[in-house]
Amino acid sequence: MSIIGPRKQLGAHAPPGQTLAKTLGWPHLIALGVGAIVGTGIYTLTGVGAERAGPAVILAFAIAGAVCACAALAYAELATMIPAAGSAYTFTYTALGEAIAWVVGWSLILEYSLACSTVAVGWSGYLVGWIQAAGIVLPQALLVGPHAGGIINLPAVLVALAVMGMLVAGTRESATLNIVLVIIKLVALTVFVVFAMPAFDADNLHPFMPYGFASVEQGGTKRGVMAAAAIVFFAFYGFDAVATSAEEAKRPGRDLTIGIVGSMLVCTVIYMAVAVAAIGAVPFQQLANSPEPLALVLRSLNQPKAAYLIALAAVVALPSVILVMMYGQSRIFFVMARDGLLPQQLATVSKRTGAPTRITVLTGISIAAVAGFFRLDEIAELANAGTLIAFIAVGACLMVLRRTAPDARRLFRCPAPYVVGTLAILGCLYLLYSLPGTTLFRFCIWNAIGLVFYVAYGRRHSFARRGEPA
Repeated sequence: MSIIGPRKQLGAHAPPGQTLAKTLGWPHLIALGVGAIVGTGIYTLTGVGAERAGPAVILAFAIAGAVCACAALAYAELATMIPAAGSAYTFTYTALGEAIAWVVGWSLILEYSLACSTVAVGWSGYLVGWIQAAGIVLPQALLVGPHAGGIINLPAVLVALAVMGMLVAGTRESATLNIVLVIIKLVALTVFVVFAMPAFDADNLHPFMPYGFASVEQGGTKRGVMAAAAIVFFAFYGFDAVATSAEEAKRPGRDLTIGIVGSMLVCTVIYMAVAVAAIGAVPFQQLANSPEPLALVLRSLNQPKAAYLIALAAVVALPSVILVMMYGQSRIFFVMARDGLLPQQLATVSKRTGAPTRITVLTGISIAAVAGFFRLDEIAELANAGTLIAFIAVGACLMVLRRTAPDARRLFRCPAPYVVGTLAILGCLYLLYSLPGTTLFRFCIWNAIGLVFYVAYGRRHSFARRGEPA
């Protein structure tokens, strides 16, 4: 047995009773991708990116989008070639082996859980602001966690549990609701561009790159276009959650390709339009580190009603990000349990809905606990690190399987696979390097813990190592 462990066979089938129901069409998948991508990132990270890159945050969005586009093309080929749940984890298990797949799966768990909890806490802040603006006073102890002198962030807990309930009710039902929430977000962002673009002033774009292109440390903070790209990258990923739904797609070849590539194209156009409108309307210094940069722009332009609409859309629609990320994490957990790397009791599928109810409940409770009790502002960038590792692995899997399985059926073929795969790997490595050193250190600690669990439990219970179907 090699150190990287066994590989899954192409076309391997899940055991009876552990197969997810095929309930999703391409509109659901595009909405899943857009629902995850258009969220906290575009509503808040425009200001953070402006602080790190100045007007060149526009270029940072383009670079992050280009790297994600390469990864999306690789995902589209692999997801239609291996239409099973698990996304990058399953692809890596098939192409590179079990040990590397464990690292990828463990990194994805970190990505999804932190993203869910962070958005839940952010949504809580929006909601509390609305309630207090209406003159309603709530006990502070129930609005923040112990780190801020409270007992629990109850709104964050409740929204996480509510989303969990929607997923337990059924994948198709929750995906249909997600379509409605996505439409609300897209309408709000369109309103922003319509009101902000007429105020465009080319003088606000000068100097375009005040901190240069490369990621360099200035005053204890990394600045430059690439430093901003490493942060606004958070605003793009989410299409990988579409790949986790491969097993539930009605027609994987068509639906997954449209879902993955379509959601990336839609979101890249939206992000570029929003970034140009925001930076062109006001000096970037006004946006720097604003928790609500889009609403700030509209208030600066004396458009209070439009600013109100943007904020309202955030309150109403941000749960769609939690929904998609929780969906993705539950599917990663599910397939790792189905492979024996986690306790197999977690790989139980509801006979009524065809969804993994038990693992969804466990995922929802754990996310609610983190959102209710822990401070996440210092570790949110860990989610980016986990995603970058997954994208690097997918780029490698694309090229490896073109070599080892050249004749395998591919319903979507990535153009120039070796160029796309190489660009995805190099781009993600540079973005990973551009993250703060403390983030990379914590990410290594997380994976060290994961490897200990893998050696102590996963290796011994792996079905693939025991020669059983995985």
